[in-house]
Parts: sequence; C-alpha cells; structure tokens
Amino acid sequence: MSTVLAVLFALLLLLVVIGLAKTVRIVPQARTGIVERFGKYKSTLPAGLNVVVPFVDKVRYMIDLREQVVSFPPQPVITQDNLVVSIDTVIYFQVTNAVSATYEIANYIQAVEQLTMTTLRNIVGGMDLEQTLTSREKINTGLRTVLDEATGKWGIRVNRVEIKGIDPPPSIKDAMEKQMRADRDKRAVVLTAEGQRQSSILTAEGNKQSAILNAQGEREAAILRAEADRQSRILRAQGEGQAIQTVFQAIHDGQPDQSLLAYQYLQMLPKIAEGDANKVWIVPSEIGRALEGLGSAMGQIEGIPKETAGPRKRVDMGDPFVPVATSDPAVADAESAVQEAIAEAEAADPTTGPSTPLPSVSSVPPVPPVPPATQPGDGAGPQPT
Repeated sequence: MSTVLAVLFALLLLLVVIGLAKTVRIVPQARTGIVERFGKYKSTLPAGLNVVVPFVDKVRYMIDLREQVVSFPPQPVITQDNLVVSIDTVIYFQVTNAVSATYEIANYIQAVEQLTMTTLRNIVGGMDLEQTLTSREKINTGLRTVLDEATGKWGIRVNRVEIKGIDPPPSIKDAMEKQMRADRDKRAVVLTAEGQRQSSILTAEGNKQSAILNAQGEREAAILRAEADRQSRILRAQGEGQAIQTVFQAIHDGQPDQSLLAYQYLQMLPKIAEGDANKVWIVPSEIGRALEGLGSAMGQIEGIPKETAGPRKRVDMGDPFVPVATSDPAVADAESAVQEAIAEAEAADPTTGPSTPLPSVSSVPPVPPVPPATQPGDGAGPQPT
C-alpha cells in the first residue's frame, strides 16, 4: 500500500512540475511570443515573465523585433544593352508587427529576397551598363521604395537596401580596363602636351623679356658711350684749340725772325741723321751761307717777318770760357813731351811736311763772342706773294 502511495505522490509531483513549466513563460528582451489557444491566435507575450494556461495555451512563435541584416547571393541581371551582370544586395529590415509577420506571410525573409530580385531586375533592365555601374544610389532608393510598400502589410519595415557589388562579364571587364587605360594614356599625353606648351610659352616669354632687357641695356650703354665719346672729342678739341691759341699767341708775342728759324733748323739736323737708313749725311761746307739761304727761303713764309721791330732780348749765358794759363811745372813738362813726340814722328816720316805745333793751354786765345747773323738786304730774296 505504501508503494502505491509513493508512486501516486511522484506522479502528482511530476504533474505539478510540468504544469508550472507550461504555465510560466519567460520572453527575452526585444522578442515577442505569439500565443495560440487550440490552434487560434490568443495573444502576444511581451518581454519578461508571462503566465499562460497550461495544456490550453501554446506559444507558437518567438519573433525577433531587432533590425536584421540579410545578404542575398549574387543574382544575374540583364541590362538595357543586353549585358548580364551579377549584383549582390544587402537588406536591412525590422519586424514591426509580429502577428502580421506570422500570419500574413509564411516566410518573410524568402519573400523579401524574391521581391528584391524582381525589383532589381526591373530597375536595372531600364539602364545600360554604364548607368548601372554609376547609379548605385538610384538603385538603392528604388529598391527601398518598392520593398517598403510591398512589405508594409507583412508587418516588416525595410530600412535600407545596399548594393554590395556589380560584376560585369570578364570580356566586358577587359574592354573596360582597355578603355580606362586608353583614356588615362590620352589624359597623360594631353597633360604632357599641355605642360610642354606652358613650358614653351614661359620659356619664350622669358627669352623675350631677356632680349628686351638686353636690348635696352645695350641701347643705354651705346648712348652712354656715344655721349662719353662726344664729350671726350669736345674736350679734346677745346684743349687742342686752346693749345693752338696759346702757341700762336706766344709766337706772335715773341715776334720770331729768320735767326730763330735758322736755329730751329740746326736743332733738327741731328734728328734727321738718327734713322738707320741714313748712311750718308752731307753738311754744307759753308754753313753760314746755307743758313743765310735758309733764312731767305723762310722769309717768304707769310706771317714771319725778316726782322722784328721789337727790342731784342739776349739770354744771359754767363762769361765766355777763357782758358787760364797755368804755372804748374808738371803741365809744362807734359806739353813739352807732346811737342817732342810730334817732332820725332815727323822726322821718322819724311813724306809729311812740318806740322804746326799744337798750342798749349796757356797759349789758347780767348773765344770771341758770336756775332749776330747777317741779315740779307732788302730785296735780296723773293718777296712773299
């Protein structure tokens, strides 16, 4: 009897535990439970501790209310220019009504995927390849609008649609790479040519400015040189004119005559004989008569008078040299020795006649003063015309 009671107590305890388990339901945060009673929707359980009727109410579904991200595999899409491209999409959606998401659609994720594929083919089919590759934002906006309208009755809100990748066929990729490479090469050539053109323009501009500055500098230098040469010539001409005037005035103030010209002629005779080609120099034997002829010839020069009317001035040259007789016996002995040597030489050579004895220093007469040059008489020479 006791064994039977023990078994019954164990069964009752197990039934109580199972009942409690069926009665108390805990729903996690951001989730909701759909309760059915006898297969019909009864209520929605919020997050937290909930109590249901055991063996009568049943939590059929647990719906996640958080935003979900679903990535769909690449889908082939034909563009307007009949090219097949593969497009990867990502959908961001959130369940806003758990009852609608449970009873309005059997599988809302699969429904969103199929709707995304059809909408994507509809949008991309109206674009060519270039527009498809460059109009991602337009495709995203179109997908989000269509999906949001279609999934509203399912209790789903599509927050965002993104295109992960658009892959054209390999041949199109190769052609695009070639086109891109050609375009870049063209731009590189254009930029290089533009740089060379700008460089040539700047170089030519610099050369022009340099040539202009050089020409201006040369012009100013030539002007300054010409001005300096002109001033130099003017000053030289003025100096020569003043020198000529000074010499001319000095000549006229000195009143030169024929004697001065004869003296100048005598001073020029040694200079005539200074040349290496002058082997023979003939001096007239009658120098006085030559000087007189020279004076007569010079007298014909206009402007030079034969005689001057002004007073004659002599330069004081000091007393003439007069040898003084010496009484030194040594000098007298030297003179007698010289006379004896000369006599012996004449006696040894009978062809020579008796020579005149050399005068001694004591017997040299004093040098008379030089008389003034004899002026030719009036009318002796030709008169100047």
